[in-house]
Amino acid sequence: MTADQTPHAFQVDLRGLVDLLSHHLYSSPKVYLRELLQNGVDAITARRAEQPDAPARVRLHAEGGGLRVEDTGVGLTESDVHDLLATIGRSSKRDSLESARSEFLGQFGIGLLACFVVAAEIRVVSRSARTPDAPPVEWTARDDGSYTVRTLPARDHPEPGTTVHLTARPGAAEWLAEERVLALAKDFGSLLPYDVRVGDTPVTERPPVWERPHPGQAARRVALARHCHEQFGFTPLDVIDLDVPLAGVRGVGYVLPAAVSPAQRAGHRVHLKGMLLTERADELLPEWAFFVRCVIDTDSLRPTASRESLYADETLAAVREALGERIRGWLTELAAGDRERLAQFLAVHHLGVKSLARHDAGMLRTMLPWLPFETTDGQLSLEEFARRHPVVHFTRTVEEYRQVAAIASAQGIGVVNGGYTYDADLVELLPTVRPGTAVAELDADTVTAHLDAVDPAEELALSGFLAAARARLDPLGCDVSLRTFHPVTVPALHLDDRAARHERARAEEEEQADELWAGILGSLRGGTPRARLVLNHLNPLVRRISGFTDPELVGTAAEALYGQALLMAQRPLRPADSALLNRAFLGLLQWAAQTPDGPAGRPGDADQEDGR
Repeated sequence: MTADQTPHAFQVDLRGLVDLLSHHLYSSPKVYLRELLQNGVDAITARRAEQPDAPARVRLHAEGGGLRVEDTGVGLTESDVHDLLATIGRSSKRDSLESARSEFLGQFGIGLLACFVVAAEIRVVSRSARTPDAPPVEWTARDDGSYTVRTLPARDHPEPGTTVHLTARPGAAEWLAEERVLALAKDFGSLLPYDVRVGDTPVTERPPVWERPHPGQAARRVALARHCHEQFGFTPLDVIDLDVPLAGVRGVGYVLPAAVSPAQRAGHRVHLKGMLLTERADELLPEWAFFVRCVIDTDSLRPTASRESLYADETLAAVREALGERIRGWLTELAAGDRERLAQFLAVHHLGVKSLARHDAGMLRTMLPWLPFETTDGQLSLEEFARRHPVVHFTRTVEEYRQVAAIASAQGIGVVNGGYTYDADLVELLPTVRPGTAVAELDADTVTAHLDAVDPAEELALSGFLAAARARLDPLGCDVSLRTFHPVTVPALHLDDRAARHERARAEEEEQADELWAGILGSLRGGTPRARLVLNHLNPLVRRISGFTDPELVGTAAEALYGQALLMAQRPLRPADSALLNRAFLGLLQWAAQTPDGPAGRPGDADQEDGR
């Protein structure tokens, strides 16, 4: 048996292709108007490449449930019609006009097919400017895949150019209504370089608002703020000019007036040679610049096949880097010459700047005197805090900071809350931009070392009390120690650093693991760091409790102090901690009910001594 070597041509089901375009390639039927504008603009560009003085007009007329689009472009001959309009995937921009291709908006050859998303019939009447003697030609196509071509008398189309007539599909007439056509034309074509009108209403607004002359900077700011509100619905905190000639980019960035999540996807408006390409270009700026929304016009970026998003390539990466540099430059300018606006910006968007400073030593050095951090001295910059303290201590979590903030401040220990996004990373980077600065993560031993020891004789006298308290808290992996510290109103301090939490978690896993896994976890045991409950011997309540002699009562009191210290630190409670608090509360109630006037006195007596 011999194989059939005869070549065959692919057959295209136009109905299926239209369904593919409308449901998968394009996000909305509105793109049909962009394709019509694009064809008209490209045709004018092609004609002006050969006839620089040729008229440049696109006119749209919505009438009788249909739409008529006229352009003064290069036009088509009958052979062009058969070759270009009736051949799917063919584009004139790929052939004889390749040398001028960079000036064209469309490069994929889908052309008028997008109009079938809203039209049942497309009629094109065109006359070529390249072949003046050629008669006008009419091409009529229907959504069933058929088309007809005929020549017309010269009087039917006396001037070069093309007119496209659309007849609406059932249920799609709203897309061809004049009000909808005008809105879409202004959205897509406001920055196009030629005169585009819907009826008598101008569509194009050249030059763009960021390039227009204004009486002064104040007037320019007002105009740009109005433009931002029209495009994005907010009044910007500030405006950044994004004129980057080397990247082929012109436009503006608007700084959001309110904080947003860094994970929120940005919606930037990108025009390609004046035609709106997308209003959802979230990949245009670096991730750290989430506080900016852009409107740009570019001639360097590539569109995807649907022309509704940007093609991710090296050019886009270069443009993203160039725009990022421009935003960095704006921040540097604010730091150097406009402190008031910088303060307003950082009050809202310090998180974005901290994100940038993590990876950019120059930006960290520039912003260091201005970025706010929560510290035991109040809201300060790292620069100011480092001048006040020989060692910059920091915690990695908000909970750790809350444990020690009041005590550390009273003992003169400077601590930065590194529990917020990026803060710990920036504190650790401080020595790189401020040589000689000592930075250390705060741990339980450091805090305890700054607390004053109790007189040895007094501590020895309380050894029974401390032993009973330690025995009760030992199952929770917590030790008990006695110190004196300020403020006096704090009865107990719970210290629990990362090493202690890690060891506790390892021990819990070891208890629940099988023999083999328990052996592995046991081999990872460290120096058994433990959490610590530091009792304040200056506190009247603690002094009163330390006089208890009943081990059970001492244990209940120790549990109550432990739970209160956890609550004061606003730590998340484990199930065991919640059970302990409940048990201690009920135990104290039971003891108070049974011994209203015991030798140790009532619990309320201590509160009265403490003034509470």
